[in-house]
Amino acid sequence: MLSTMQDAPLLTSRILEHGRRIHGKSQVITWTGAPEPDRRSFAEIGDRAAQLANALRDELGVDGDQRVATLMWNNAEHVEAYLAIPSMGAVLHTLNLRLPAEQLVWIANHAADGVVIVNGSLLPLLAPLLPHLPTVEHVVVSGPGDRSLLDGVDSRAQVHEYEELIAGRPTTFDWPELDERTAAAMCYTSGTTGDPKGVVFSHRSVYLHSMQVSMAESMSLTDRDTTLVVVPQFHVNAWGIPHATFMTGVNMLMPDRFLQPAPLAEMIEKERPTHAAAVPTIWHGLLAEVTANPRDLSSMRMVTIGGSSCPPALMEAYDKIGVRLCHAWGMTETSPLGTMAHPPAGLTPEEEWSYRVTQGRFPAGVEARVVGPGGDVLPWDGESAGELEVRGPWIAAAYFGGVDAEPVRPADKFSEDGWLKTGDVGVISADGYLTLTDRVKDVIKSGGEWISSIALENALMAHPEVVEAAVVAVPDQKWGERPLATVVLAEGASVDYAALRAFLGESLASWQLPERWVLVPEVPKTNIGKFDKRAIRRQYADGELEVTKL
Repeated sequence: MLSTMQDAPLLTSRILEHGRRIHGKSQVITWTGAPEPDRRSFAEIGDRAAQLANALRDELGVDGDQRVATLMWNNAEHVEAYLAIPSMGAVLHTLNLRLPAEQLVWIANHAADGVVIVNGSLLPLLAPLLPHLPTVEHVVVSGPGDRSLLDGVDSRAQVHEYEELIAGRPTTFDWPELDERTAAAMCYTSGTTGDPKGVVFSHRSVYLHSMQVSMAESMSLTDRDTTLVVVPQFHVNAWGIPHATFMTGVNMLMPDRFLQPAPLAEMIEKERPTHAAAVPTIWHGLLAEVTANPRDLSSMRMVTIGGSSCPPALMEAYDKIGVRLCHAWGMTETSPLGTMAHPPAGLTPEEEWSYRVTQGRFPAGVEARVVGPGGDVLPWDGESAGELEVRGPWIAAAYFGGVDAEPVRPADKFSEDGWLKTGDVGVISADGYLTLTDRVKDVIKSGGEWISSIALENALMAHPEVVEAAVVAVPDQKWGERPLATVVLAEGASVDYAALRAFLGESLASWQLPERWVLVPEVPKTNIGKFDKRAIRRQYADGELEVTKL
């Protein structure tokens, strides 16, 4: 028996038109460094998105599912591209401006990008790459920047000005009725091991993920809110926030290239956002800034924090200034929303704490299991640790194989029955809360026992004189592997390694404590702000670190 319901495909064009018509007065506010930011209503963004779509089709020949890349900061023009490109049937490909040049070239060629929309301030990054991008036929430049950098570049690409390209074009577009399972956008993983892997999001997955982002158990944002979107638009579609805001009318405050702690603090004080989203390193920096130079952050009711585990000490510090950090977990392959750590109802603040420090609870749409080393599915008892596997309508089933190639499903990333192997090790409680104890590649296997690098890091960063701490496994002749602690101390701190080890001993078993210690001015970071443990292991292996062994 079939239903009697209409079968309207779930498309990004419907998100665009809904935001444009129903929430037309909501705003995209772009920080420019000028006394006043740039303000555009959703209605204006919708008009300009239609103009961009007309320009891409009529002027640049984008008439199918060609890849249109963006190399841009978080700003209004990037939101216009987010909406226009997939809605017209093309595929939005966000390029990660923090990747090494050789990876950017590999990614753009693998995706066969035909058009690149770039902020003028990023032309120094793009110009040297163009001779190595044979599929790129058009470069569209938006905003201030030195256009002369493109003069004489050995490339077939024609250069266009964004504003000139869209000027005078119709503010409506006949958005096609697409199959909701066709590609809307694509992102590549960071490629920290092997070549980056392409994840292709469908219109259906984007639509359903946007609905979940908007729910109360997730970010719980309405048209009364303004969200400060610090997480880059090139990082898993800015965690789905731009699409979700057009669903619900949430105002977006976009920082453009002004991502340093001081301008972020100024944005919050002047524009009064109620929500923000970014990785923990951003909030470490902002905390140091407002501690040294107080700012009014009282508008912020919640911060979604993900990308890597948030140290409980950081959550406690923000609690003291009235800003609540809420853990989220996800990855490129999960669109990325996988969990959010809202405690159950009816608990005291003290009782809530044990839930807040987890990665959070799985929403409807994300099925999860933990699998032991022997392949057994483990119980949800909060104690049985294994690799987390997930599946659902916004979770990848394969990787992009390249133009005209079949999708790729490597056995180390996907189970035989289709679940995504996340590479995260953790436990799930009986009521569905996930606690990650490590990455499969980062867990320390010492004398037949596992040591959690995350537990060691969180404990170290609870010390008042420790700013950052990263722990990795290093070879040990007796135990196989032992932890190496890489520590950044607060300015003027004088605590020694023995004292830090003793501090760890107050909460952790003695056999878990590091014997090897390194003091560094800054922990190496990946392009998305996570601790770069691969770099630390390489530095140790190459003898570049000054290690003290207790």
